[in-house]
Amino acid sequence: MKIRAAVLNGLDEAFRIETLQLAPPGPGEVLVRVEACGVCASDWNLVTGATKHALPLVPGHEGAGVIEAVGPEAGRLKAGDPVILNWAPGCGGCFQCLDARPALCEVNTRPIWKGTLLDGSCRLSRDGGEAVHHWCGLSCFAERAVVPAASCFVRPADVPPEVAALIGCAVTTGAGAALETAEVRPGESVLVYGAGGVGLSVVLGARVAGAAQVIVVERSEARAEAAVQLGASVGLIDDDDTVAEVRARTGGRGADVAIDATGAPGAQARCLDATRPGARIVFVGFPRQEATLALGTARLTREAKQIRGAYYGGGNPPREFARLVQLYRSGALPLDRLVGRRWALDEINEAFAELVAASSPLRGIVTFPGG
Repeated sequence: MKIRAAVLNGLDEAFRIETLQLAPPGPGEVLVRVEACGVCASDWNLVTGATKHALPLVPGHEGAGVIEAVGPEAGRLKAGDPVILNWAPGCGGCFQCLDARPALCEVNTRPIWKGTLLDGSCRLSRDGGEAVHHWCGLSCFAERAVVPAASCFVRPADVPPEVAALIGCAVTTGAGAALETAEVRPGESVLVYGAGGVGLSVVLGARVAGAAQVIVVERSEARAEAAVQLGASVGLIDDDDTVAEVRARTGGRGADVAIDATGAPGAQARCLDATRPGARIVFVGFPRQEATLALGTARLTREAKQIRGAYYGGGNPPREFARLVQLYRSGALPLDRLVGRRWALDEINEAFAELVAASSPLRGIVTFPGG
């Protein structure tokens, strides 16, 4: 099958729209017609080299679509099923999967990070047979994708594709970090660094959990204002006085919980400074792979602060998908308000330019015509 897809051929290069060959699904795989794919900083990290990966590849991991065909051993999935795509599927049998952390799967993580599907091979190629790598086993910046059956979560038909795509990454990563990893409790104060798609999702998750105060720190005024519109108590512009202001707004103690959605070591350090003794601090943003953070370990002990990493929210995407879909359908999570401009595939470079410039506080979505 011939498909149009965005291809990244080299570091710091623009995405190029190419016609590629897509092989049919094999055992344990399905063919998905992509409906929507979010414009996420994790894809941009491939361009800058902050995330190292085999090239060429088709990016896109925050996706939703409709199954068109199923290969053998695809379980109960069938053509016509609308799905949310999971970029970290579990095998179901390793230690991490049995410990309810399938996003950390010991079996499936290896081939996915090598840029293949789970059997170690690629379904994407150019004329002449040159393989094109997959990203997260999905590669959703394409008209169609062959993906693992384990990556498909069947969604209710009344969940729009744009919202479903955001649940597939930003919302699960952000709201999941608040609800699952940070375990925000009613009445607590929550500090959030960063108000992109993930940070805004943290705000929504913290409010669902009953946080009394949500303080957002951002460099972008537009994003800080968007956070307030979505339920944050205040949006602060990050500067040398931010930590003192956070402490002042929390009775001098500091926040009960801090969640960093930026991945910047400086922001992570300020989360430590702006929280009270006994606080829970969660790092959810992806830094450069070589990034490090110097911490005063005596202070961690004496102040009994907990630092936790949150991968895909809490490590169990299918469980989080189900919870977040239910919260959306009940009206508790107004996820439609996270959706920004819809872009065509041919506009993908403009979409990422908007992301990098932080010129829009909402999540850009690449959408595909139906049928």
